[in-house]
Order: sequence, then structure tokens, then C-alpha cells
Amino acid sequence: MSEKLLELKNVTIKFGGITALNEVNFHVNKGEICALIGPNGAGKTTVFNVVTGVYTPTSGTITFAGTKINKQKRFQITGMGIARTFQNIRLWGDMTTLENVITATDVHKKSGLMGALFGTPRARREERENRERAHEILKFIGIDAYAEVAARNLPYGHQRRLEIARALGTNPKLLCLDEPAAGFNPAEKQELNELILNIRDQGYTVLLIEHDMNVVMKISDRI
Repeated sequence: MSEKLLELKNVTIKFGGITALNEVNFHVNKGEICALIGPNGAGKTTVFNVVTGVYTPTSGTITFAGTKINKQKRFQITGMGIARTFQNIRLWGDMTTLENVITATDVHKKSGLMGALFGTPRARREERENRERAHEILKFIGIDAYAEVAARNLPYGHQRRLEIARALGTNPKLLCLDEPAAGFNPAEKQELNELILNIRDQGYTVLLIEHDMNVVMKISDRI
């Protein structure tokens, strides 16, 4: 029997008189690629927002790795192991590709602000390890050659890949991808399919929102 990593039970969210989600029930099994599909305006991205702590559900429960996360803050949920990308690219444009990922790895940093200010041995070690980890992620994603390029100067497809790399930098148990194929041509979509499958094969669990049903049908374990 598959282990449930994420489960939503009767999740409802209301904004004034508008019900954005109405008693949503679904789960994501550990180690799978699960696709969440539906027309524009159905509430798919709102699901991502309640799962990642952007919104608090009006009612219902969200359980992740056995813990209820309904009222957790965004940074707490990230620390627990949920990462996401966005429909509209949100990179730190003036930072390099490498710096974008290093910043994400700081989520699990133990040395704190004082350690960084005074350059303690622990802080220096963590900085070195995070830089090495960021390079490994960029190599895995396929854009390590652009490590020192400002994010805003990357080609569109590489910016999309960098968003995924940055999310992986937080060392997530669950990776939520919000329309990662948006704006891609057929060849780029095929490369993306292979990348997401490789991510799953590395032990990550993926929750995918995607309108391109060719992408959904080729890589999803469950819809």
C-alpha cells in the first residue's frame, strides 16, 4: 500500500462571499508524480497556495508527512519539506544563477546570522557545503554552465529550469510545479518531461499543475 505524503480533507477556502475551494479531497503518494488538472479558474493554484501556507483554509485539514500544517507559516512549511515553482517566473534577477540556488539552500542553515557575520568555522563550512550543493543541483538540472550569469539574462527556458533548481535547493520531500511547461516549444517540453521523470527517480515526490495534456499523460503516475 502506498504511503500518503500529502492529504487534503474537505479543504475549503472563502474570500468574502467567494468560495475559491469547496471541500477539496485528494492525496499525493510518496514517490509519485501526481497531476492536478482542470480548467482556468478551477482553483488549482489556490490549492498550491493553501498547501504552501500562502492562504489558511477556512475549514478542512491538510496533512503532510503525518503532521497537520493548516496553520503553519510559509517558512515553516518550506522547512518541513514542501517547495514550489510559480506560473510567473519569480527569480532574483540581479543575482547569479548560482546565488539563486545558494539562497534557497540557506533554509536549513544552522549557524545563523551571528555565525555569518563573524565567519565562524561552522558558518564557513555550511557556506562551502551549500555552494557545492547548489553546483550539484545546477548540473543535475542542466544549467551549470550558466552558474555565474545573472538570472535575468538567462534564456526563458533556463529561467524555468532555474526555478526548479531553486526549489530543489530547499531539499524538499514534495516538489510542487505550477505549469512548468508554459511557453515551451515541443522540444523543450520533451526535455522537461525527462527532467521531471529524473527528479522523481531521484526520490522526490512531485505534485504537478499543467494544462498541456501531452505532458500530463506522458509523465504522471496518477491524475
